[in-house]
Amino acid sequence: MRLRFVALAVFAGLFSAHTLAAQSEEPFHEAQLIFPLEGWHNHSSSIVEMPGGGFLTVWFNGSGERKSDDVWIQSARLLPGASEWTERYVIADQPFFPDTNCTLFIDQRKRLWLLWPTIVANEWHTALLNYGISSDYQQIGGPPRWEKTGILLLNHNLDRFSRKVKKVVQPLLEVAEGADAKKLELLIERGEDKYFSRMGWMTRTHPIQLPSGRILVPLYSDGYSFSVVAISDDDGENWKASEPLVGLGSIQPSLVRREDGIVVAYMRDNGPAPKRIHTSTSADEGETWSPVVDTDIPNPGASVEAIALDNGEWMMVYNDTKKGRHSLAVSISEDEGESWRWMRHLEQEDPGDDAGQYHYPSVIQASDGNIHVTYSYFVKAPGERQKKSIKHAWFNVEWVKAGD
Repeated sequence: MRLRFVALAVFAGLFSAHTLAAQSEEPFHEAQLIFPLEGWHNHSSSIVEMPGGGFLTVWFNGSGERKSDDVWIQSARLLPGASEWTERYVIADQPFFPDTNCTLFIDQRKRLWLLWPTIVANEWHTALLNYGISSDYQQIGGPPRWEKTGILLLNHNLDRFSRKVKKVVQPLLEVAEGADAKKLELLIERGEDKYFSRMGWMTRTHPIQLPSGRILVPLYSDGYSFSVVAISDDDGENWKASEPLVGLGSIQPSLVRREDGIVVAYMRDNGPAPKRIHTSTSADEGETWSPVVDTDIPNPGASVEAIALDNGEWMMVYNDTKKGRHSLAVSISEDEGESWRWMRHLEQEDPGDDAGQYHYPSVIQASDGNIHVTYSYFVKAPGERQKKSIKHAWFNVEWVKAGD
């Protein structure tokens, strides 16, 4: 595998509002575009806080998505004390293939991970999952020095995999007709296909590392339209697959660990109505998963991310609509997702042909307690072509609890 790294110049800023805001418990919210709006496709970002301060974000950029072969992974830094993000640079690229839904992760050894799928044959089910690991990523002016790169392949227990698929799908098939029945028959067939089960898995949200040291990488497949979790117990040297989280359109899982050790997955709804965020739980650190069920939280078929905050509360960032991505909300739960008491909007406008799209959030809590979210920001003036950037918002919990 060949990676191409390109770096542009970096500049530092003055003592910024980021630092000033962190000193106050009064509600605050600030936001900025990481780079100016442009006609190129910029989508699916991920953000992490760097050890020692500052932030790193990545996203994919090109003339399109899976059908465009000029798509690569770009990155930018927000240096400690700076008020502007650095000039962007290419952090990873498989030349002549589209590179897409990237995610960042800093493990317990303080190593930086970049994971992203390369779409081999311009169809989502042909995704091949890449990773890079670096312990030397604080230099200014370019991408990390990768100590290890590779492809993350999952050798599923095919019998377990196919049995779980059939267990969920067969009852639906017995009452389905026409085109719906054919889709379900194909899903059962693909569940028994060794090659299909090993290809097409993609990242979207942050991995998590459990107190035991186990790393969980949430993955999904558009070929199956359901999810799985990659599991490593040796710091990423070896990987195994969980049983699949099978639902109709239960994709792009975001994982949160409860205080009692139960891991909760929240998933985008790419299936039929009612359009709701899907959820499932694991009592054995991600190995097996409960049946996928609907929550009462609306979802228009768009990515969601949830995290546990330092105070024990949970936060979720999501599109709070059944159709359209013109509204992006932040909610807080005080009972580990049983209910979501507080909510406020990062973006909200009326639906329509010229409405913006604010979606695919990546959320973290920084060491100062403040929340940082990056998300895809698509807008257009009436009659004009849509323009795109990645937006960075930072705020405190008090801002969310103050409401719209």
